[in-house]
Formats: sequence, C-alpha cells, structure tokens
Amino acid sequence: MGLAYGYDIHLPPENVAGALVHLARLAPPGRDTPPLELTLPGGALLALPFTSDFRSGPVDCSTSSTVDLDLSLMFGVDEAVRDYAEAYGHEIQEDGRVRIGYVYLTIRFESLLHPRYAALEFWAATSTMSRLFARSARVREVFTGLTAASGGVCCVFDIGDGSFGPVCWRDGETVQPTDSDAAFPDREALVASWPDPGAGRDPGSGFGH
Repeated sequence: MGLAYGYDIHLPPENVAGALVHLARLAPPGRDTPPLELTLPGGALLALPFTSDFRSGPVDCSTSSTVDLDLSLMFGVDEAVRDYAEAYGHEIQEDGRVRIGYVYLTIRFESLLHPRYAALEFWAATSTMSRLFARSARVREVFTGLTAASGGVCCVFDIGDGSFGPVCWRDGETVQPTDSDAAFPDREALVASWPDPGAGRDPGSGFGH
C-alpha cells in the first residue's frame, strides 16, 4: 500500500462553515464545473468550488456524521513544491502559487479525538504527494494558516498508520515537531490541553441541530 499522509484540523463544530469559506479561497480560480451546494448540520448552505465523490452535488449532510470532498488547492512554492510541480507538469502561476490536486477532505462533525469538536482531515491522494506534504513548509503553512483562520484548536500531521503524529499548530502558534513530541506524547495529553467546548451547553444538544 502507498503512503497516505495528511493534516488534521480540530475545531469547534460551529466553526466548520467559516473554515470551509476560508478553504474555498485556496481553490484555483476559473473553475469550469458548477459549485457544490453543501448543507451542513444546523442548516448552513454553502456553495463551494469543490466536488464530493467527484460530483458537484447538491449534498445534504445536515443529519450526517461525515462528508467527503475532493479538492484542488493552491500552494506557495518552496523547493519541495517546485520539484513536485516540475515532475508533474504543474505550472507556477503569476501569483507564485501552484495548483495541486486531488487533496481529499473528510469532515467529521464529531472528531475522533473529542466528540464535542469537529475535524477536517486532509489526505494526499498519492505517495508522492504524501512525501510533498511531509517535506514542504509551504504546504504545512496552508494547513496551519487555515487552522488559525478558522478558530481551530490544533493541527496535527497524520501519517495514516494510526500512530499519533506531531502537532504543527496549537493555541495560536506554530509548533516545532521536537517541541510537540515533548509537550504532547499522546492524544490524551493533546486533548487535555483543549478548552471544554461543552461548558454551559447540554451534553445531549449535539451541534446546534
């Protein structure tokens, strides 16, 4: 089996819609396909420049626990991105970014780490792209930047084998892998550092629906 590296963003469930709005700004301009109409838990309706199962929708996940999206995203260029772009014939755009896709996204409205949080799990489509995700600081900046913009609590690099990967961003700051390993030796230590999103809310109330 090939590599399946990715970045997991954990955030309050009420922030998912805003995170997707920020994510849409990272899509390549000039799409030819119609937007995907996505209905989220709570009823928010978004038009996104992505697909779900390679179709343009509409998709109603208002009563679902997960939804899968297929993304093309624009990344800034560093040596790793440049090497990848040259190998696969991707042009560097005038704004200095490169279009890379597909990147797969699973939205979990109940994070596997904490059911009162949601998670955006981004996965590289190929082993080569997985290596790019691991090597490129500019790729990592896209996901840590999205975490910050969407009010997330942390961003974790996930190598897809079930082990606990290094924390890349938490509490408003980028975290170096060596510091991450010392501060958060396991998932329990990381989750214990998050604020309680259920304070003052009925445990049975779900996510506002």
